[in-house]
Amino acid sequence: MASRSTLPLEHMPGNSLVPCSSPSRGRNFACRSVSVRMHRVEALAAWISCRADHKNASVTQFNVPLLSGAQVMEELRAFELKRNKKPDSVAMYSSIFGGITTDLAAMVVPLDDHIVHRGHGVFDTAAIMDGYLYELDQHLDRFLRSASMAKINPPFYLSSIRNILIQTVSASKCSQGSLRYWLSAGPGDFNLSPSGCLQSSLYAIAYDAPIPEFLGARVITSSIPIKSPKFAIMKSVNYLPNALTKMEAEENGAFAGIWLDDEGYVAEGPNMNVAFVTGERELLMPQFEKILSGCTARRVLALAEKLVKEGTLAGIRIGKVTVQEGKMANEMMLIGSGIIVKPVLQWDEQLIGEGKEGPIAEALFNLILEDMRTGPPSVRVQVPY
Repeated sequence: MASRSTLPLEHMPGNSLVPCSSPSRGRNFACRSVSVRMHRVEALAAWISCRADHKNASVTQFNVPLLSGAQVMEELRAFELKRNKKPDSVAMYSSIFGGITTDLAAMVVPLDDHIVHRGHGVFDTAAIMDGYLYELDQHLDRFLRSASMAKINPPFYLSSIRNILIQTVSASKCSQGSLRYWLSAGPGDFNLSPSGCLQSSLYAIAYDAPIPEFLGARVITSSIPIKSPKFAIMKSVNYLPNALTKMEAEENGAFAGIWLDDEGYVAEGPNMNVAFVTGERELLMPQFEKILSGCTARRVLALAEKLVKEGTLAGIRIGKVTVQEGKMANEMMLIGSGIIVKPVLQWDEQLIGEGKEGPIAEALFNLILEDMRTGPPSVRVQVPY
């Protein structure tokens, strides 16, 4: 039986895309228009022609080369040369080959790894600032909690994982950027159960990235269903709802979507926590029972005590937040390791406060940056380059 297929699309002048033409693959397609500015095809082209040609087509018409291992590596390196943007400093660790590589072409994962075809894996991250890893141990604790919930037994003890991550950053020579790492049920087969996996696998990558800007943004209420609490509190690789929420926001000219929980209260963003400054000058954050416990968000809560002592804030509160309460706040902000503290100027059609970056958000942004640069050893781990 003929299978459904898609063809690549070519950019044409303006904001439309058309199907690639080919003598052997000429077909009629239905495709929604897309925005070149967003660089995203909103719908895949679909076959609408008859299937007879597919049934009669000979396999010999498709010349797919059979490559040796050496030829595959040659093609992978050729592919890497085509990248428009390459990191200046990058290194990857893989427990599959038991070491670290700085060769971009070698930074691959086995297709039969269950993290790839079943999404059976967890991950976490840590920022690299001035040659130090920020909150590495806090993130590692959450990492192992997520692995336990996903029923993944790590291939190494915590101390070994920690050393591997630090050495990966060292090999990358990256002093400003990000470290990401994954635990998987491992490779072995394409079944649903991991019982046939050889062993769990650990992957890590360190790469350079700039310090986020303190710049306001607009958010929208997401129409994408939020994950159930059991999966929301686990940092698994199942980020399709998160990606769709981010895409929905971008398609509507916003930075991120805001999820509401099953009771209609404010929950979180696709990969960041949310916080507010109320009219009573309280820092208000949604409770963590149904959402991911953000390491950066918890650090913000600790550092915000300084603003309470100064009298800038009247207090700090964690609890249920209604949409109306959030939209009527003096300030709203997104918090995460990739953005630090990002002020929200507008939520849906409602301006937040005066529609400008707020002083509390800026103060918290600066407190986190200072903590990343000069904080105590409990949150800063030096990398030996």
